[in-house]
Amino acid sequence: MAHPLHHAEPSARRYGGVPADYQVIHDWFDASKAHLALPTHRALRHHAQGIFEAEAVFGTSLTNSDGRAIPVRWIGEQHVREDCRRIPTLADWLGRIEPAPWMANGVIEDPAPVPHGGDPAGLWRAEVVAGRTALGLADWMAERQARVVAGRVRAA
Repeated sequence: MAHPLHHAEPSARRYGGVPADYQVIHDWFDASKAHLALPTHRALRHHAQGIFEAEAVFGTSLTNSDGRAIPVRWIGEQHVREDCRRIPTLADWLGRIEPAPWMANGVIEDPAPVPHGGDPAGLWRAEVVAGRTALGLADWMAERQARVVAGRVRAA
């Protein structure tokens, strides 16, 4: 959908009242579009966690202009399904972010090249699957970099 109003109109048709009754919730879901007008802006709130966060921000229900109490969760689910065709999890979004060196505790001095097409997450996943680490990606990258600096690991 192109604009939050285009989400508010079906909300009014589905639950009664007028689009303005629902506009603030749909504006909230799409607020990140102000910073990145690409579908990836949806990673911030278009998932199950975002729907529950909307409920925390706006309350469990709103009363529309027809006097009907509508669960905020229903409105959030409608918004996310209209944009994503399903309700993804936060992990669905975060699992698709390609790690970059700046994400691992700031500046990394002279980072060692990483196999797997430069994808440190791919090498880390292989280490996790093989049972060679239980560390999270950021901790694994920091520990690996420390071993490279100390000369105990070949800088692939």
